[in-house]
Amino acid sequence: MHHFFVNPEQVEDGLIRITGPDVNHIKNVLRIKQGEKMLVSDGTGRDYLCQAEEIAGQEVAVRILETEEGRELPSRIWLFQGLPKSDKMEFIIQKAVELGAAGIVPVSTRNTVVRLEPKKEEAKRKRWQAIAESAAKQSKRSLVPQVSGVMTLKEAFDYVECRGFSVRLIPYEHEEGMAGTKAELDALGPGQDIAVFIGPEGGFDEGEIALALSKGVRPISLGRRILRTETAGLAVLSVLMMRLEGAL
Repeated sequence: MHHFFVNPEQVEDGLIRITGPDVNHIKNVLRIKQGEKMLVSDGTGRDYLCQAEEIAGQEVAVRILETEEGRELPSRIWLFQGLPKSDKMEFIIQKAVELGAAGIVPVSTRNTVVRLEPKKEEAKRKRWQAIAESAAKQSKRSLVPQVSGVMTLKEAFDYVECRGFSVRLIPYEHEEGMAGTKAELDALGPGQDIAVFIGPEGGFDEGEIALALSKGVRPISLGRRILRTETAGLAVLSVLMMRLEGAL
């Protein structure tokens, strides 16, 4: 079933009016006909099973058949990802969205090799946001996670401190044992804002871990193996997703 996103103000009196680029996609690419069903989300966590009613001009009107239960996790997970090389960020964003991340923040650290020029950064962010939207549609998310502009690690730590994130985790290769990791998982519950910090190739240095500790960010271990930057964040998100869904 095809999936589209709208703004809440486009939902009114049992109808949803789809506008913008999706109209051309519906009419000329998907060739949806009157009476066909689709899933529409309003970006606030509400999903609607709909039926195409009128496809004309610059608008597609769909009739709401029923309101469905949202597919979002009971807590919001933000991935603060150290900028990786090549196109790894695109892969990370796609998979993080599929795993339930509420937001992705690219982070510049001391070991970051990639340095985006200001003129190119916004173009990159728009590209990453489009990937997030596509992944949200494919995985039937109830909202499109936001990809922010690049932050320094200190800015990222200040952000979670200012916003009052209740859980702040930073996988660190020199953290020994899994007891701390298990304790953090056991303390998870609904309604939390969870921040996960992942280093780039080369990881975090000791000074950055010291800064993390001063900001209430807790180091955890991901086991005895060293994971690549594109693996570490997805490993954490997978475990958090399963835990919050009640499977662990």
